[in-house]
Amino acid sequence: MSVEGEQRTIRCLVAKVGLDGHDRGAHVIARAFRDAGFEVIYSGLHNAPDEIVQAAVQEDVDVLGISILSGAHNTLVPKIIEGLEEYGAFEDTLLIVGGVIPDDDKQELKAMGVAEVFGPGTELETTIEFVRENVQDRR
Repeated sequence: MSVEGEQRTIRCLVAKVGLDGHDRGAHVIARAFRDAGFEVIYSGLHNAPDEIVQAAVQEDVDVLGISILSGAHNTLVPKIIEGLEEYGAFEDTLLIVGGVIPDDDKQELKAMGVAEVFGPGTELETTIEFVRENVQDRR
């Protein structure tokens, strides 16, 4: 049931990929998104790229936020992008990445289709506003 003019809640999957066990940042951004009124799903730790893709597709999320600190971003994020493309979900999913990512790698990730890379110290409101301004209108 849809009411014209009514806005759909932004659905986000905050996901940890690989063997990275540091999830404090993922918890902080998940809570900030929730407090901003987004519907948030948190994947938990130690997910394979295909598990994250499956969750994003099944949950029909608008935003996929990958939190990664392991340094494996250049290996794992492209696998997630490939998986989203296989399901035809890449074009309508705002993919953002958070973590300690070198500047050269940020540019490479963005060239692959990552909408933005947020590093340590990014204001939560900056990330929230980025999502609000860039999530696709899928209504």
